[in-house]
Amino acid sequence: MTALDHVGLSVADLDAQAEWYGAALGLEQLEPGGIPAVGLRVVFLVDPEHKWALELLNRPGSQHGPLATSAPAHVLTQGYGHICLRVDDVDALYERLLAAGASSIMPPGESPVSGVRMAFVADPEGNFIEMLDRPGPPGTPVTP
Repeated sequence: MTALDHVGLSVADLDAQAEWYGAALGLEQLEPGGIPAVGLRVVFLVDPEHKWALELLNRPGSQHGPLATSAPAHVLTQGYGHICLRVDDVDALYERLLAAGASSIMPPGESPVSGVRMAFVADPEGNFIEMLDRPGPPGTPVTP
């Protein structure tokens, strides 16, 4: 069996981002860790109900890649591009994240997959978060 355990995200301000993600998404922070020999600090934020985690990493000297202003422009930079959260109500989470300080990238609307709504925001450091309401596993056809 293979299952996704967590997503790692390198950030500039570990404390601020941990606080933002914890409050905005209702994630619980585990005991911080890291690798002191290289100056790496790590915070795990866990969704206790749905059993997924976000690992925030901070290392002095790290640099953010080019910031995009749209989802299509974002894929012009190679590498991991965004995290995607499957939600019951795209509109509600979109509004909640904007109220928490996220920036709108793409308001809620229909996705390229028929019957699925999606939206994008950027966290306070410009990292993209996608939300969608897909009813089944990825790759499952949506029945009307």
